[in-house]
Amino acid sequence: MRRVLILGSTGSIGTQALEVIRAHPDRFEVVGLAAGRDRDRVAAQAAEFRVAHTALGALEAEQLVRDVEADVVLNGITGSVGLGPTLAALEAGRILALANKESLIVGGELVTGLAAPGQIVPVDSEHSAIAQALRAGAAAEVRRLVVTASGGPFRGRTRAELAGVTPAQALAHPTWDMGRVVTTNSATLVNKGLEVIEAHLLFAVPYDRIDVVVHPQSVVHSMVEFVDGSTIAQASLPDMRLPISLGLDWPRRVAGVGAPLDWTRAASWTFEPLDDDAFPAVRLAKRVGAAGGTYPAVFNAANEQAVDAFHGGRLPFPGIVDTIERIVDRHEPPAQLTRESLADAEAWARRAADAAIAAR
Repeated sequence: MRRVLILGSTGSIGTQALEVIRAHPDRFEVVGLAAGRDRDRVAAQAAEFRVAHTALGALEAEQLVRDVEADVVLNGITGSVGLGPTLAALEAGRILALANKESLIVGGELVTGLAAPGQIVPVDSEHSAIAQALRAGAAAEVRRLVVTASGGPFRGRTRAELAGVTPAQALAHPTWDMGRVVTTNSATLVNKGLEVIEAHLLFAVPYDRIDVVVHPQSVVHSMVEFVDGSTIAQASLPDMRLPISLGLDWPRRVAGVGAPLDWTRAASWTFEPLDDDAFPAVRLAKRVGAAGGTYPAVFNAANEQAVDAFHGGRLPFPGIVDTIERIVDRHEPPAQLTRESLADAEAWARRAADAAIAAR
């Protein structure tokens, strides 16, 4: 029986985690719940799962992690505010099932330096796929990681054709049902850039050996290429309950959590190269990740401001990544990476991005 603390319990990851737990009460016990602001829904969840410990907001969630005895902390918070709870979970020696990619990307070496081997279990479908595929060989046998991308709703469009897309179009993701920021990030491929940084931090593979390939069907979630020419791919229907269940009980699998592929029916899977001219976010993210320090925090913060401006009608769609690059180019990193310097860099990036957007 694994004792699970869920952060972001009212969001997409949190509610699907509760679905998995509801169906397998013999394997999991919920010992704590935290959400952003939906007090009534958290109370209803706590009543159903008989949970005595709840929290609202990132600061309360961080304290809950420190106070509640749990085997696994599932961090499904959205945004860099999840950094504090991530650090708290690692400091407390909990297994961290990480869906809050921003905390790893922004925290960088602060997070990886705290983590014991195997303490962070990725919940993103791409990184869960890589973790599963890596079990096929030793670390020294890995040649390359291949992260798949659906291509989003604008796959195949040129940069010029992207100039007039609307927020409603950007939110019409062809495969996944996610929140506003993550769905927009998938349309710009900023999300895939963040996932490349995450893959580097999780698996210690250099950026020049991490590729992105467009796979519109979203069935192959990522691949690992080995030195003998073999490639191991993880394939499953698009359903986050599968990687969530692995995050909760890694490396054991939870029976029946997802529907299997139907191999009796004809199907085609396609793979296409990424268009870096129309979608430069991945190339920029690799540069940012290689620079390290506070650069990823600046990248993420500038993106959040730009996404908000796009949905507010103050920035065209291509202007999102253009704004990020402009702010990254202006950033002067501090001498030392600390939680305080990260917070300062994020605050600067948000101010600089807002000013750049207003001056357009």
